[in-house]
Amino acid sequence: MTNIPVGTGPLAFGDVVAVARHGAEVALTDEALKAIAEARAHVDDLASRPTPAYGISTGFGALATRHIHEELRARLQENIVRSHAAGSGPEVEREVVRAMMLLRLSTLATGRTGVRPVTAETLAALLNAGITPIVHEYGSLGCSGDLAPLSHVALALIGEGDVRDAEGRRRPAHDALTEAGIQPLTLVAKEGLALLNGTDGMLGMLVLAIEDLRALLRAADIGAAMSVEAQLGTDRVFARDLQELRPHPGQADSAANLRRLLKDSAIMESHRGPHCNRVQDAYSLRCSPQVHGAARDTLAHAALVAERELASAVDNPVVLPDGRVESNGNFHGAPIAYVLDFLAIPVADVASMAERRTDRMLDVARSHGLPAFLADDPGVDSGYMIAQYTQAAVVNELKRLATPASVDSIPSSAMQEDHVSMGWGGARKLRRAVDGLTRVVAIEIMTAARALDLRAPLRPGPATAAVVAALRTGVPGPGPDRHVAPEIAAAVDLVRDGSLVAAAESVVGPLS
Repeated sequence: MTNIPVGTGPLAFGDVVAVARHGAEVALTDEALKAIAEARAHVDDLASRPTPAYGISTGFGALATRHIHEELRARLQENIVRSHAAGSGPEVEREVVRAMMLLRLSTLATGRTGVRPVTAETLAALLNAGITPIVHEYGSLGCSGDLAPLSHVALALIGEGDVRDAEGRRRPAHDALTEAGIQPLTLVAKEGLALLNGTDGMLGMLVLAIEDLRALLRAADIGAAMSVEAQLGTDRVFARDLQELRPHPGQADSAANLRRLLKDSAIMESHRGPHCNRVQDAYSLRCSPQVHGAARDTLAHAALVAERELASAVDNPVVLPDGRVESNGNFHGAPIAYVLDFLAIPVADVASMAERRTDRMLDVARSHGLPAFLADDPGVDSGYMIAQYTQAAVVNELKRLATPASVDSIPSSAMQEDHVSMGWGGARKLRRAVDGLTRVVAIEIMTAARALDLRAPLRPGPATAAVVAALRTGVPGPGPDRHVAPEIAAAVDLVRDGSLVAAAESVVGPLS
């Protein structure tokens, strides 16, 4: 894999995913190294003056009024890292920490933070060596950025704290750096603050969630199409001219997917025509494009915010091109926090609709001829009865996770930081919500696949048949009761790794 260049401009979504999730290495550009060196010269000049400059020759936060003498400034920078590395709770996932490290490196590369080139190069070296600092679940209020999580990263840069090495072993940072040939940093004026004063953790989680949700909404359309087909629903409501009466782009994309996925289905043709009495399907079938489409439009807004954040240089103070070093409020996480919370709402709603479609296939009063719970011998066998319970339990959790974190603020730092974003908390719950939606969609597809098999000898459409075939590599077809949990796990894996979407796209081409 080619190294991802980190320069003075923004990273792309794909760059973040490649480094965070797939272990791609990075390389600072010559332009970035030049910008970093120029900014550092301005900081060195300010540090040599008798006039206090925030973050360079003063304390931090509520202690910003104290002037720090030159002989204590290196200690000051290391102390802020040690004291702010106050996280607690479970370890944060490797991909999240790598995303956070990359995004902090990207901000350093803008030349707006005042660190030395060696500091940025050392952070890049950690990424390339596969060394991942241990970061904990709790500690960030999302303002001034993700202080505690980034402090645990900075702690590793000075050879302290614990890390995971490239093989995933937990080790003292100093040992892992030494083995990788990386010299721990001795921080100088401004650098401790520059390494931890950013919104990189919550932004990294936002980018990863957007990547996952783009794929999941395609999978949700597949589940909806299979459910419509399995329940002998009508596809007339997905017609282009009807959808154009309400011109939301996400709705148009979702409806187009449904039309393509249901094309040439013998099951759909079996009840098409004047004898069909299915004038109106239930909302969970008929309104799928409206709900899935609104989720897409929300996702598009979140992606716009993420793109702006990827083009940002978040630090306090910042070094401007004319040499001024100015305090600012750009570290406040509100722009990211809002969309993290916003996304959790459609995630819960898309899942809720999928669970309702699933339930219809299991109920003889609404499934149009399917056996109770899709069981082989109802009464002796329970079929997928409890799989729907699992879906419902997840949906209940997703509804709780849709409660926004960003409406809360707990003041800190002796009321200096008297309004905070709680964006990190919003990001953590969104990650759990994305995982939950994956499970709900997988169970719908698993249930719909069994229902389609039970419609034999009628055959599903080529696209949905390809999805059923792909699912059958890990989930057997209808039969007497089996241990269901492994089948759910297999279906979840096939949704998560994109196999089921790829199966549909092998027939109809890329889905929107």
